[in-house]
Amino acid sequence: MSCTLAAPASFEQQIQKSRFLARAWPVADADSAMAHVADCAREDASHHCWAWRIGQHYRFHDAAEPAGTAGRPILQAIDGQALDQVVAVVSRWFGGIKLGAGGLVRAYGGTAAECLRLAARRALIDYEEFLVGVPFASESALRQLLGELEGSLGEERYDSAGLRCRARLPRAAGECFANRLRDLCRGQATIAPWRE
Repeated sequence: MSCTLAAPASFEQQIQKSRFLARAWPVADADSAMAHVADCAREDASHHCWAWRIGQHYRFHDAAEPAGTAGRPILQAIDGQALDQVVAVVSRWFGGIKLGAGGLVRAYGGTAAECLRLAARRALIDYEEFLVGVPFASESALRQLLGELEGSLGEERYDSAGLRCRARLPRAAGECFANRLRDLCRGQATIAPWRE
């Protein structure tokens, strides 16, 4: 199961008189990731290098450091920690000593990796949705079952047959939900994948 950050995280260290500050946030989309990058870029630092991963999509930027010495190592730190839906920005305040390409890779990648290693995490849960119909008498059983399986209801409506609604559940609980609901409703429940 993949994870993301439970909360924003940061880590700072001094390397050869340069100050490196890594900050990371959980993000849901590229726009959110780039908003964090833009916020950091307003600060007065020599460089703000960054990377983000959201599922199969990713981006990184060296921010005027030599090509391949900052953005890619930050992305590798994200991937090395098996994180998803994360953006990391490493800001550098130059201290007067050049680190060389290898030193920059180690500094940016290592600072990002330590920030992410120390950060609190939470599991990313994949959800699925169903169109559910139950008789009036089974409504409370549906609500109780959804509570047990960490699901939720949305778009509820009543008709002459009972309750029709949208149910959202963790994907891992979908089959259990369908089987148990059919049993609770004595075969009178209808369950189908939700289609927009």
